[in-house]
Amino acid sequence: MLLNTIEVIKNESCFVRVLKCLYLCVEYINIQMGLRSDKKNTYKPRQAGGRRLTVKEEDTLLPFLYKSLEKEHSRTAVKSLLSKGQVSVNGETTTQFDTPLSPNSLVQITYGKGKVVLSHPMLKVVWEDESLIVVNKKQGLLSVSNPKVKEKTAYHLLSDYVKKTDSRNKIFILHRLEREASGLMVFAKNKGVQTQLHANWNVMVTNRSYAVAVEGRPERDTDLLTSYNSIGERQTTYITSADSGTESIMRYRLLKTNNLYSLMELTIESGHRNLIREQMESLGTPVAGDEKYGAKTNPLGRIALHANKLFFVHPVTNKEMRFEIPIPSSFITLVKK
Repeated sequence: MLLNTIEVIKNESCFVRVLKCLYLCVEYINIQMGLRSDKKNTYKPRQAGGRRLTVKEEDTLLPFLYKSLEKEHSRTAVKSLLSKGQVSVNGETTTQFDTPLSPNSLVQITYGKGKVVLSHPMLKVVWEDESLIVVNKKQGLLSVSNPKVKEKTAYHLLSDYVKKTDSRNKIFILHRLEREASGLMVFAKNKGVQTQLHANWNVMVTNRSYAVAVEGRPERDTDLLTSYNSIGERQTTYITSADSGTESIMRYRLLKTNNLYSLMELTIESGHRNLIREQMESLGTPVAGDEKYGAKTNPLGRIALHANKLFFVHPVTNKEMRFEIPIPSSFITLVKK
């Protein structure tokens, strides 16, 4: 087309011909650039994908990843994928390098931003949203710090966990669960939620129940216990009189017994601080393994106290949230003997 047009203008003056040629050349260049631009605009970047790997024989996760991805990633890169929560086994995200793999297990690698997970043998996230986080704590882990232990606590582990998503995130304490006890706890993610729950604790917490294995058998199968507590010089809690302590109301129900040991469910009906261990001692049935409060035996190698139910009204949605975890099998076995 350009050559034909140049032929048409041969008879025009030299100056005009030059101008027209320049104009046509510019138009030609613009057309070509436009075509290239269109091609660029139609380019779509490859979406982040992943890999699905089926395990053929028993193995552990990190060695399996090394072998499966050796042509694509360095060992450092494989470790990075694992630590950033970009690896899942049978649908469950993990960061544990020694996760056992069995034949036909499905390992999935996600390329892109990985999900932040809390991976700790003493603490597991049960549920969370933008306002609250519910966890299952194992016995032996402090819920909050004391003068001797500052970092190895549920509070510290959760603080580190939420800061991985945003360094400005914080955790706020709502209640405590003794180091020797296991089970459910809830923490707030902002000051407003903490304040609201603290101010209305006995109303908004609709069920806080514990499974406990005790020595002996209570006289009654069920009863309502009202007590008043006072803190002694050595931070030991004592049952005291109404005019000198804080009231705590608790209901117990006998679940099973062999007379040597009994499994009971205890529900806190009022009082921010529970007095289960103290109450069981005053009832003549101390918690198994609790030498501090009168136990003479320790058949489970721990204090047999487990927070297995936690119901509360969500301070933002106003919906009742219900969480329940199993009673430890060792508790159940103990009362069968």
